[in-house]
Amino acid sequence: MAPLPNKPPLLSVRDLVVEFPTRRGTLRALDKVSFDISEGEVLGMVGESGAGKSLTGAAIIGLLEPPGRVASGEIWLRGERIDNLPREKMRRIRGRRIGMVFQDPLTSLNPLYTVAEQLIETIRTHMDVSEKEARARAVALLDRVGIPAAARRIDDYPHHFSGGMRQRVVIALALAAEPELVIADEPTTALDVSVQAQIIDVLKEICAERGASVMLITHDMGVIAETADRVAVLYAGRLAEIGPVRDVIQAAEHPYTVGLMGSIPTLTQTAERLTQIPGSMPRLNAIAQGCAFNPRCTHAFERCRAERPELIARGGDRQVACWLYDTEAQDV
Repeated sequence: MAPLPNKPPLLSVRDLVVEFPTRRGTLRALDKVSFDISEGEVLGMVGESGAGKSLTGAAIIGLLEPPGRVASGEIWLRGERIDNLPREKMRRIRGRRIGMVFQDPLTSLNPLYTVAEQLIETIRTHMDVSEKEARARAVALLDRVGIPAAARRIDDYPHHFSGGMRQRVVIALALAAEPELVIADEPTTALDVSVQAQIIDVLKEICAERGASVMLITHDMGVIAETADRVAVLYAGRLAEIGPVRDVIQAAEHPYTVGLMGSIPTLTQTAERLTQIPGSMPRLNAIAQGCAFNPRCTHAFERCRAERPELIARGGDRQVACWLYDTEAQDV
């Protein structure tokens, strides 16, 4: 579903900084990340492992692993700032207004309780309904996410389900309290390709039916292309490029995004080798001065090595953090 026009964003992240204090100093894992998600929109967040995708999701829902912390910046949900809320108030928002689908279903499901017990508890925690009504809602949810014989399977334990079916249960759990925003963190990584497509379809369809927005975290550009309205590309904890998914995929502008696109095989491709980005993602204690991507970039010039580029508007709803698109850089 495309975002609704002329409406304030459902989620607004502004200059988000996440740090990890260590004995040897403080490591900055997210460095001034800013983006919005509109009502009814699917925003894909993509990047290599270690780029900061999952950390962004964890920061939004207040589940950063200690000693990780939000050092600065702001997170707003429908006009309410949520990054500085007391733990108990944030716990009520988590589940009720923001649902979470984790990469590993067993992270979300307690092996000691039946699926019925976990779904009913979640529904009754966030909604004023009887146990009977909560069970009926839970069965309907399981049926909607594609669990066969949901009325019978609801009393099974998580280990009675296959990996794909467990992930469907997790989606049902995330949607149980009818949240406004669903954060899906690599929801299909451990699944077979055929099952991946089914899971993504279920997540997208149900969120569209309920008018929920989705933040889809993945390293798979194919999933982004099929699912998202816009895509945000992260590199070393910084936003490299953000814009409508069709624009970014068909005409990537940041050299890192160009490299990502070139590394994806296509049916029409005739080249013997795929494009390769030289080097690897830097460690948090070794991020280069200036543009974090400059040591791997074939277009880097002196300014890239000295100054960090901010996001530069490129027309429409697109922004790129690259000095190649700054008028001052073009005069150098």
